[in-house]
Amino acid sequence: MRYAFFPGCVSRGGCPELYPAAVLICKRLGIDLWEMQGASCTGAGVLQEKNQLLGDTLNARTFAMAEYWDLPIMTICSTCQGVMSQANFRLRDPEYRARVNGYLAEEGLEYKGNADPKHLLWILIEDYGLDKLEELITRPLHGVRLAPFYGCYLVRPTDALQFADNPERQDSLERLIEILGATVVDFSGKTRCCGFPILTINERNSLAMVGKHTSEAKDLGADAMITPCPLCHLNLDSFQPKAAAQAGRDIGLPILHMPQAIGLAMGISPQELGLRRHIVNTRPLLTQLTPAGAGHH
Repeated sequence: MRYAFFPGCVSRGGCPELYPAAVLICKRLGIDLWEMQGASCTGAGVLQEKNQLLGDTLNARTFAMAEYWDLPIMTICSTCQGVMSQANFRLRDPEYRARVNGYLAEEGLEYKGNADPKHLLWILIEDYGLDKLEELITRPLHGVRLAPFYGCYLVRPTDALQFADNPERQDSLERLIEILGATVVDFSGKTRCCGFPILTINERNSLAMVGKHTSEAKDLGADAMITPCPLCHLNLDSFQPKAAAQAGRDIGLPILHMPQAIGLAMGISPQELGLRRHIVNTRPLLTQLTPAGAGHH
């Protein structure tokens, strides 16, 4: 299994622990990653608000690069996934694609419309197989209660995300949690916005969203939250102490990147997975884990 790897900016910037954790688990899984040198940022939805054509051209450039190498695209960021899926959906229109290709021609590139960017979460379920993943679990997360947090970009708009053709995408995170041996803590905020997009324009409301989601999951008995989106992680982890202060309560809910949770269940050390880099202390969670190899479900 070989993919053109599009890690996104945040996995190396604001959340530098995500990139090595993802590479580590892909190596264990036997997934070969080809680094997309010179690929652009997706625009993260921010650029698209100002200039959709420019944003779509940047993404078409990335798609054309992957197409040239004849490789499917893998990302580890829900925001990248959502933005790329929406751009790709618009680029199905041959006239619009021809217009975008006019700009790409300056670099000698052309997008033919065959790219299918996929989040690692979807790849595990649709291409790799959760049964195969289960075979690699040496330290199941028994007794750990995990709240799934999708955020916005991995759940809507459903047409661009191809939910009709891939219904398993709707509960993909819950299914992954169960395979890892943990217990799912369902909560109403799991598909809501984390608050990151408004952080710089309305910090108070952004912190209120962080406080609401993390408090709800914590009050329902979650030991940690798991997210496939580094931007959600950035807000829910980094700004959680501030959100707790604003809400006038203690929260202290560790936020795990999806590859970190998978890595823990595979017996990879917390240090290698960058769990000491978080703002919210992950140590209470780690004390709950059984030693690697001490039983499998």
